[in-house]
Amino acid sequence: MFHYSRIPVASYYRITYCMLVRRQVQMIFLQMGFEEMPTNNFVESSFWNFDALFQPQQHPARDSHDTFFLKEPSTTKILPEDYVDRVKEVHENGGYGSRGYGYEWKREEANKNLLRTHTTAVSSRMLYLLAQKPFAPKKYYSIDRVFRNEAVDRTHLAEFHQIEGVMCDRGLALSDLIGVLHEFFSRLGMSKLRFKPAYNPYTEPSMEIFR
Repeated sequence: MFHYSRIPVASYYRITYCMLVRRQVQMIFLQMGFEEMPTNNFVESSFWNFDALFQPQQHPARDSHDTFFLKEPSTTKILPEDYVDRVKEVHENGGYGSRGYGYEWKREEANKNLLRTHTTAVSSRMLYLLAQKPFAPKKYYSIDRVFRNEAVDRTHLAEFHQIEGVMCDRGLALSDLIGVLHEFFSRLGMSKLRFKPAYNPYTEPSMEIFR
């Protein structure tokens, strides 16, 4: 049985504050018309965590120094084969406007199980499921734990919470994203945001936000 009395007072208030912040962010997303994604799957395959997001298999983030890989079960056997083939083709030869990476994509790397390094693994699953139905605009969000093999210090832990939002519609532009971010942060009491271009090989265009 869990006893609150065994939690140090400072830790109890930190937990309570984190729960309040999570609830506030959740309510903002819901008020803005977002639906919550199912994020209770902490163990993911490398396919959904990396490959479906077009992160190359030789990227250093896939190294055990950065990612927690599982020993048991070490691999998955359940992946959508038609989609795996398309992802493989884009990695190797490109497509849909991409030039690809020009390397030999390996299925055994995609099959490896890990503790998800970001909730974007959930987003990749949701977008795949959305593509199996007649198209309809959707807005999704998630707030949940992710895991990184980081050196633990006063500002870093091996797990932390990530907040994520995904919008899917026709005709969306970068200006729509900026507008959503302005609205989201204004509801948190933050205004006068500044944006600047940033390089990220997996999203184009990319930007950073300042206040």
